[in-house]
Amino acid sequence: MRKILVTGSSGLVGSEVCMHFAAKGYQVHGIDNNQRAVFFGPQGDTRWNQQRLQRELAAFVHHELDIRDRQGMLALVKEIKPDVIVHTAAQPSHDRAATIPFDDFETNAVGTLNLLEAARQFCPETPFIHMSTNKVYGDAPNRIAMKELNTRWDYDDVAYVNGIAETHTIDQSKHSIFGASKVAADVMVQEYGRYFNMPTCCLRGGCLTGPNHSGVELHGFLSYLVKCNLEGKKYFVYGYKGKQVRDNIHSHDIVRFMEAFIETPRSAEVYNLGGGKENTCSILEAFAIASSFTGKEQVYEYVDKNREGDHICYYSDLRKMKAHYPGWDITISLEETIRQIVEAWKLRNA
Repeated sequence: MRKILVTGSSGLVGSEVCMHFAAKGYQVHGIDNNQRAVFFGPQGDTRWNQQRLQRELAAFVHHELDIRDRQGMLALVKEIKPDVIVHTAAQPSHDRAATIPFDDFETNAVGTLNLLEAARQFCPETPFIHMSTNKVYGDAPNRIAMKELNTRWDYDDVAYVNGIAETHTIDQSKHSIFGASKVAADVMVQEYGRYFNMPTCCLRGGCLTGPNHSGVELHGFLSYLVKCNLEGKKYFVYGYKGKQVRDNIHSHDIVRFMEAFIETPRSAEVYNLGGGKENTCSILEAFAIASSFTGKEQVYEYVDKNREGDHICYYSDLRKMKAHYPGWDITISLEETIRQIVEAWKLRNA
């Protein structure tokens, strides 16, 4: 039986990876110590998802381990010698990072290095997939010419009609502390691919979402927005008139791309993994879509100050992904994704 090691296994993407590959016949080893609850408080708790995996997957083994524990990571990878490694564990909030810079860097950068070195020592031919972030581009995308429309911003430069490509600069811009720690991890994953010829890739995610997200104000845009809508809780919009744009990708489509990479791995690759232009929305537009499924108006307050290093408009150019893996494409629309999130929060709050 093939073995897959998944860090952050109780999170949105990690749990989707576990479910998908268990169904494919893999033995699934999940690493998670519910650090999200430490970072974000009780509302970020993911134990419910861990328990769901343990309840539903006979082939799932949970490991209560912190990725910052170097010796623990080395010992576990040596013992398992996984056939696939998917690294989704992270401190994911650029706002929270500014208040916990050491925890942020040690989790995102050093934790990634711990896992890379364990893989190099004990399973160097194993495909290594790292969940990076579009925040590695810092606020450089904000230098692109923009146009303001009724409910959103968009690029006003024909060079970006398909969105941001992997060739976009990650240098000399404001990243947030979180973005900087993720840059360190991203570049190290590439370097292990190039220097040690390991099959690695960085997936620079846009807004990764889906029904199993434990969305909080500091991380999990669509999930948290829907939660606020259903509960009648005030949602705070930070700057850019609420017209800031993101592309959104369902966790199922993320995992489908991972499977394609595992089947035909490459070395030191970078992909901008998002929903693409067709699955973009602004915050104002997300309010309208969520309300169409809940029947409730969004309660919100506008704060005329954007988050540091935040993108005005960002959506992923998917052409490289589709060229390298022509069998892959987006299969779940933005509207269907939001509908699923609505239904999931209703069940969780029942």
